[in-house]
Amino acid sequence: MKILVINGPNINMLGTREPDIYGKKTYKQLLEYITAYCEQKDVEVSFYQSNHEGDIVDMIQSAYGNTDGIVINPAAYTHTSVAILDALKSVGIRTVEVHISDVDKREPFRQISYVGLYAEKTIKGLGFDGYIKAIEYLLYGD
Repeated sequence: MKILVINGPNINMLGTREPDIYGKKTYKQLLEYITAYCEQKDVEVSFYQSNHEGDIVDMIQSAYGNTDGIVINPAAYTHTSVAILDALKSVGIRTVEVHISDVDKREPFRQISYVGLYAEKTIKGLGFDGYIKAIEYLLYGD
């Protein structure tokens, strides 16, 4: 199985960005954690992070025909991006949305998810483990 993990704006700042909300582990540690899990499960994983909405749309479109599943943490674009929603719909790739924090316990605007209108599942508030749960879902279902 081939899985693409996409992270949106400011996820590259993990470890320094609001550690009381997102923890002290870095983006590099996140990638290492996911990679180690995927190696155990014989999953081919690739990563993409961008602070630019159009670049994320381009990456989703480039996954068409060569990716079995997408794990996406759209970050701030969760609440604003119809473009990312439309890109996911256009490629028709199974998708799981992930959030490191529990967005339901934060500001009201964070409870709106355009990506969630397409994603098969949304995982919130499990920190880095949310990414593993998302991959497990793509591999095995609920």
